Amino acid sequence: MNKLKRQQIFDRLAVAIPEPVTELHYSSPFELLIAVILSAQATDKGVNIATAKLFPIANTPEAIYALGVDGLKHYIKTIGLFNTKAENIIKACKMLVELHASEVPQTREALEALPGVGRKTANVVLNTAFGQIAVAVDTHIFRVSNRTKIAPGKDVLEVEKKLLKFTPKEHLMDAHHLLILHGRYTCMARKPRCGSCVIFDLCEFKDKEKYAE
Repeated sequence: MNKLKRQQIFDRLAVAIPEPVTELHYSSPFELLIAVILSAQATDKGVNIATAKLFPIANTPEAIYALGVDGLKHYIKTIGLFNTKAENIIKACKMLVELHASEVPQTREALEALPGVGRKTANVVLNTAFGQIAVAVDTHIFRVSNRTKIAPGKDVLEVEKKLLKFTPKEHLMDAHHLLILHGRYTCMARKPRCGSCVIFDLCEFKDKEKYAE
């Protein structure tokens, strides 16, 4: 895919998605961090339902740590892998209190040192909470990048590096949310909505005509 086509794709997505923001509900970097940890192999909608009950009770590292693992499980038991996530979150809260004065760190290294925080979660927090250029490649972004050929790669890290390299500079800050929302609502896994896609003519998906009806 050439530079001009990528430019047109991101220009059109930016018009079609005027508010490219996360669908997770949060009001602080810490709430976002917890929500993103919970969102692994879970839907944003499911996470929002759980955090709507959790955050009014506990939305600081100290408060969640005080709940303990079992106390936290009570609020997140509707979310997949809640046992492991509860343990990781309690450990992460302890580290935030002891090592970071209860503040969410703003570097990848410090974020990835927290239990339950991998590269993807760190990228979301850096980009969404702190306005840093980062692309967290989830299943939606991986699919869209490969299907459209905007940034094809055999694994998430290759796709991430290509997106950082090839995305037009003015769209880099919003690239993560533009692609995730496009993948969630238009370029879906089983039945992509090619017929109503704003980048249909630019996309290099070989089966797009089949789904355009």
